[in-house]
Amino acid sequence: EHTEWDSDTVASKLAQAKSVIIVPGYGLAVAHAQYAVAEMTKILRDNDIKVRFGIHPVAGRMPGQLNVLLAEAGVPYDIVEEMDEINDDFDDTDMVLVIGANDTINSAAEDDPNSIIAGMPVLRVWNAGQVVVMKRTMGAGYADVDNPVFFKENAA
Repeated sequence: EHTEWDSDTVASKLAQAKSVIIVPGYGLAVAHAQYAVAEMTKILRDNDIKVRFGIHPVAGRMPGQLNVLLAEAGVPYDIVEEMDEINDDFDDTDMVLVIGANDTINSAAEDDPNSIIAGMPVLRVWNAGQVVVMKRTMGAGYADVDNPVFFKENAA
């Protein structure tokens, strides 16, 4: 079973965090949420919370799509990092916000050798202190594979 938090709980946990990584996916692009996320990022940084973005190489529907959207919204380039740059940092991160991503954060790629996505590089968001996944449904992503991250103890 998964845990659900309301927006007030998420806001409260964000305010308590010292470090946050935001992982955007295609859902962020579809929702045109880059401007709201850029505004939230500014507020968090103005409150001395370290905020960075973790971008999977195939996030969105074409390489670089999320980088372009974040740049368009005014997110500083120096806090947007590629998967290989940021993956080892999740262990030391208080909170991860996954916004509209699924397959690119699916732990089955590493944990289930029988999964059709076994061996696919993924962002290891589940290693953070807390993971909040924001998406329309708990359904499978583009690869049609269930995501165990949604059901981990540190996920909401």
